[in-house]
This record gives sequence, C-alpha cells and structure tokens, in this order.
Amino acid sequence: MPELYTPTAQLIFWALAGYGLGSIPFGLVLARIMGLGNLREIGSGNIGATNVLRTGNKLAAALTLLLDGGKGAVAVLLARTYAGEDAVQIAALFAFLGHCYPVWLRFRGGKGVATFLGIWLALAWPVGLACCATWLAAAAISRTSSIGALAAAAFSSVWAVFLGFSGTVILGMVLTLLVYWRHRANISRIRAGSEPRIGQKG
Repeated sequence: MPELYTPTAQLIFWALAGYGLGSIPFGLVLARIMGLGNLREIGSGNIGATNVLRTGNKLAAALTLLLDGGKGAVAVLLARTYAGEDAVQIAALFAFLGHCYPVWLRFRGGKGVATFLGIWLALAWPVGLACCATWLAAAAISRTSSIGALAAAAFSSVWAVFLGFSGTVILGMVLTLLVYWRHRANISRIRAGSEPRIGQKG
C-alpha cells in the first residue's frame, strides 16, 4: 500500500467517485435494454456477465464483461491522472465495493470478477494480464466461471510480488478476500458438485 499523502478530503472524493463508477449495474441495464428479462429471476440472480450469458445472448454477456471491467479501469485511470497512487488504490477498492454493494440496488450487486480484472489491468497491467490468464486456464479446465475467478483472485497478490508491484499487495489481498466472500455460495456449490458450468442456462 502506498504512503497516504493525499489530503483526506481528496481521498474521500476519489472513494465516492470510484464507488459511483463501480455501482453502475451494466448487466441489469443491458438485459433490460435488449429484452432479456430480469436478471434477478434468471440463473443465479446475479447481475454479472456469467449470469447474463445464461440468457443465451453472448453479445450481451460480452458487453457486460467489458463494461464491468471498464468501470474499474476507468476509476483507476482517472485517479492516476488527477491524483497520487494512494488515491488510485482508494478509487480501485471503492469501485469494487460499488459493484458488489450498489446503493441503487439495495446493496445487492455482482460478485466483482470483471471489475476485479479491470482494476488490475489499469493498476498494474502485467498483473492484470497474469490474472486474466489464470482465470482463462482455470475456467477452461473446470468449465466453471467461479473456479476461474477464485483462482485469479488467489494468485493476484502472488503475481503482484513476482512481477515487481509489491506496493499493490495489500490492496490485492483485500480484493481477494472480498472476491472469496462474494463467492461463498459458489464455494459451497463447488464442494457439493452442483455449481453451474459456463454457458449453462438458468
């Protein structure tokens, strides 16, 4: 974690800005615009790209993935343009929290995987690419999105140290814990052998 040198008022601003960006529920919005129904009544009820894919609309799922990742990346890039690295990491954390706990949806948001990856790609792109590769490998082997997400999160701080971004390790560990917390039901289903596979319709 970088030294906190930005004035508190500015850190609060970037926390709010990150949260605001992160809380935009792109999956829910796209599903409604494209006539795919209410995501809350489909599959897992989640608003992320994996559940959008369960509607059978690959374009909507791809757009959700890009936009959910993009909002995390934008939060980081904006803070990096106008503030210091302490504000960058604050914005990143709150963008993730905004996605998972959006005030507009009574704090019932997504699980944050795309936003997690977008944050890392903007924060430290080599780490982001390594996390994406980890997700792809684990998901391809298991055919299960949540296993890919858990693997990417678990290895993120390892990749940060290995690739020379040790200043991001604490943030990475916090994000990893949040990803695991948001996936606690998935973990239970994985253990029970009942976790849905990628592309399985709800």
